[in-house]
Amino acid sequence: MPFRIAYIMSRFPHLPETFILREMNALAELGWDIDLYPLVRQQQTVIHAEARPWLAKVRHIPFVSAAVIGANSRALRRNPAQYGRLWQQIVRENASSPKFLIRAAAIFPKAVLAAAQMARDGVNHIHAHYATHPALMAWLIHQLTGITFSVTVHAHDIFVRRDMLATKLRAAAFVVAISNYNRDFLSRTIGPWVRPKTHVVHCGIVPELYAPVEPGPAAKLELISIGSLQPYKGQTYLIDACARLRDEGIPLRCRIIGGGEEYARLEAQIAAANLHGVVELLGPLPQEDVAQLLPTANCYVQPSIVTPSGKMEGIPVALMEALACQLPVVATNLSGIPELIRPGQTGWLAPPADAPALARALAEVFANPRQARQLAAAGRWLVLQEFSLRPNVQRLAQLFTEAASPVPAEKVAV
Repeated sequence: MPFRIAYIMSRFPHLPETFILREMNALAELGWDIDLYPLVRQQQTVIHAEARPWLAKVRHIPFVSAAVIGANSRALRRNPAQYGRLWQQIVRENASSPKFLIRAAAIFPKAVLAAAQMARDGVNHIHAHYATHPALMAWLIHQLTGITFSVTVHAHDIFVRRDMLATKLRAAAFVVAISNYNRDFLSRTIGPWVRPKTHVVHCGIVPELYAPVEPGPAAKLELISIGSLQPYKGQTYLIDACARLRDEGIPLRCRIIGGGEEYARLEAQIAAANLHGVVELLGPLPQEDVAQLLPTANCYVQPSIVTPSGKMEGIPVALMEALACQLPVVATNLSGIPELIRPGQTGWLAPPADAPALARALAEVFANPRQARQLAAAGRWLVLQEFSLRPNVQRLAQLFTEAASPVPAEKVAV
């Protein structure tokens, strides 16, 4: 039986995070009542059409307001020992990172007001996407109210900074990992105790939105790549690979969808390599436009890398979308990507940050269209079996149902 659940995420609406939006849509279809508690209410010009109805569900809490001050004053008066203990624990466990500590200190007052609101509204369970500050807010609310919570771990939220991670995951009713790689990573870095409570539930797509294409003989290599323009996405290596393919006489066009901090640098790289008309930066696009553009390509590329800080992908949803369209896929061998892109079975893998190897893999796709079609068909089948949204969300909903329980009466008054 569905309950009332609160979703905590870093930002909403946030264009790259279609996986959270789709998950909430599928839960709503199953009858779950969902409230949204983003840490930051995002202001952006491009918004997915499916995100707009959720704006009314957002419980926006500013960092400072009369309501925030009042909730914290009441919590301090009611239980000063608990209030002080939570502050001390947050400071102690985040002290190694000043940036994390500042953000944690900013989140604490918001969490106190959110706890009061969730207790008043009868929230049965909290789910946080990302193990960093969203999980911190869920942990704080759990400490204040007893409402159970769970966390989905994705990528840099466990690969880069792990301040207070063990504390949050120990208190969670369960943990969701988007890949077997992530579950193994947590077991190695946090401790084997976390494995039994960690469930692998893949992010998923709605396959009906991505009709398979049957490309004929290609006169040109039509590449497409999707991802925010950030260093760990590796678009600079894709541009380098395109220059190498051009110099080898392979006709091609490459379209890169996404916006971000690397835009100006990538644009300058395209100009320096004289690739205007060959590589295009299309900027950020809503998911319905992406679904229409994917079938116009004959190869999808994910050139992700690992940055010096350890930041890297999980399993990009764009790979699932491309395979659902039955596009041949070339990606890099890191994190959970090989669980979807399996060399010789569902696509090609190249080493990260290796433009010559990436170019060779793309040239192989162009030179072997029959093999490319076979691998793409196998990739679509794998997506339908393991990365389809509805069955994966049904599994997640079952975990929520098992974890959710009435809030203890002594914890409700915040």
